[in-house]
Amino acid sequence: MKQLRLIVVLFFVFSCEDIIEVENISNKTVSVLAPTNQSTLVITDVNFSWNTVEYAEFYKLQIAKPNFEEATQIVLDTSISKSNFIKTLDIGNYEWRVRAQNSDYQTIYTTQSFSIE
Repeated sequence: MKQLRLIVVLFFVFSCEDIIEVENISNKTVSVLAPTNQSTLVITDVNFSWNTVEYAEFYKLQIAKPNFEEATQIVLDTSISKSNFIKTLDIGNYEWRVRAQNSDYQTIYTTQSFSIE
């Protein structure tokens, strides 16, 4: 009976937030599958894809034209739970980036450039 009381007391001493710990993913990297850096595409329906990161809850995906440093247009800025996304784009030069996130942590962006001819 004393063990049960001890367990109950310990449960109330530690909140659920202290018991459930979110995995730190900030030192992980999203590995891009396609389109890879400096690739040239001849189709306008682009399938952006990457490998999943363990403990990530969603991914932040952004696309800029022609790049993020000199963007004339942010084509896409979205959060998705899958590891791929299809977007129809016009002919031109683009840069895209993706990072993994969970409720407390995020990876750095992995950035790639590509063009559509």
